[in-house]
Amino acid sequence: MVEANVDSVMETLAAMEDPKARAVNEKHGDDHGVNLSKLRAVAKELKKNDELAVELWNTGDTAARLVAILIMRPRSYDAQHLDAMLREARVPKVHGWLVNYIVKKSKHAESLRLDWMDDPDPIVASAGWALTSERVNKSPEGLDLSGLLDTIEAQMLGADERLQWAMNETLSYIGNENEDLRPRAIDIGNRLGVLKDYPTPPNCTSPFAPTWITEIVARRAGA
Repeated sequence: MVEANVDSVMETLAAMEDPKARAVNEKHGDDHGVNLSKLRAVAKELKKNDELAVELWNTGDTAARLVAILIMRPRSYDAQHLDAMLREARVPKVHGWLVNYIVKKSKHAESLRLDWMDDPDPIVASAGWALTSERVNKSPEGLDLSGLLDTIEAQMLGADERLQWAMNETLSYIGNENEDLRPRAIDIGNRLGVLKDYPTPPNCTSPFAPTWITEIVARRAGA
């Protein structure tokens, strides 16, 4: 790219479009056909650039939004801006990258977690639960873990697929990190059966919470 502007980036991404990659991505709900390694290389060349990131985000194009996320500085966005972007991020990869690469590193992560947890939009709520998983794993002080298990037990089975996945992740982290709550977490997972039959490649850990918890605990014990 001779000049780093929205038009040149869009042209570069268009030239990278691969129908086979698009077919694979669309199976996961991601409507773009750019190889992610090549996309990351584009972002690396651009370096951090919040002005360009905003322009790329505003195109609404999925590949452009992924590049935008990679060149954003988390500290540059206030809670209102992050909330607006999250509500626009309906594509799974865009949603996941925004939460993991930007929101989790923002000083507004905790306030947004609290705002999003009970949002009536299940896609937004799933971001709140993803941030809760992060808290459970890294800084659980102040969290009502038993209360979270109560909510998961009551709501996870009937939740939207993406919200269900995020709640299941929180369930698994609670079981992984808290020996006293582990039996209850495993029991909830067994009774609800969420993701029990999820196809898991060889040598990968199943997302089914009882299996996930048991394998992680055993791995740590043998370390």
